[in-house]
Amino acid sequence: MKIHVLGSAAGGGFPQWNCNCSNCNHVRNHTSGFQSRTQSSIAIQGTGEECVLINASPDILKQIQSLPLLQPGRYLRDTAIAAVLLMDGQVDHTTGLFMLREGKIPLQIWCTKQVQDDLELGNPIFKVLGHFCGVHVNHLPIDKSQFVIPKVENLAFYAIPLQSKPAPYSPHRENPVPGDNIGLIAINQKNHKKLFYAPGLGEINDAVWQEMLNSDCVMVDGTFWRDDEMVALGISKKYGLEIGHLHQSGVGGMLSWLEKLPKQTRKILIHINNTNPILNENSEENKFCQSIGVEIAYDGMEIEL
Repeated sequence: MKIHVLGSAAGGGFPQWNCNCSNCNHVRNHTSGFQSRTQSSIAIQGTGEECVLINASPDILKQIQSLPLLQPGRYLRDTAIAAVLLMDGQVDHTTGLFMLREGKIPLQIWCTKQVQDDLELGNPIFKVLGHFCGVHVNHLPIDKSQFVIPKVENLAFYAIPLQSKPAPYSPHRENPVPGDNIGLIAINQKNHKKLFYAPGLGEINDAVWQEMLNSDCVMVDGTFWRDDEMVALGISKKYGLEIGHLHQSGVGGMLSWLEKLPKQTRKILIHINNTNPILNENSEENKFCQSIGVEIAYDGMEIEL
């Protein structure tokens, strides 16, 4: 199983188009130790050419162009994307579906019923795509039932519900329900190695922790270093936990959990907001992550399990 990191930033990317925070300015000025990132998405490949795209970011066209294997060129019109699996219904994880509209057959979408409702009622992406290639929705179970995705060879998947918030346009934004946001487990059926992927994670409960303990690689929410990060900068009035993201620092933060994992577990932060100091490779925060064996995802990163 190969995991290709197409994008590693949170919504807005890095630098964000209208942001003049210190981090974004350093990227624009080509300062050493800062590298740009597109909005988060990964592709998971089995033993064949076909991949499953996990989330379709607004930067999907650039991401496809940066990874040649997604365009194998076997036919006049071709792609190695066998299906798109959506972790939630957020804008930065679904807008890229519009860029895939030229297909000759309906897009194979895997998502929960709750995400389908969001993308048909709150933000009717699926209805718009009905005027182009169309979509075929496969309901994704959240009870740990394993499923396979046709054409993606020797991989199996299952999902668990996460504590987080649905998209702002969701009919139940302030009343989250199981299925709004999932953690995904991908299994290599050859060697039984597991990936736990959760780019939006507001709370680590017993079920989440057990999946993290049982995985060979965890790629989890790296949005904010501090819960009050956006508030302190005057960018927002909302704290990280209020919008469904567990911060990294402090007691009960993401890093305190990752430190408890077995030494051999590969630990990676993804979906990193442009304000997060870990994006500065020379920062104390970045160095602390390195000191405890936590990696910071970047576009083009590849993991093999």
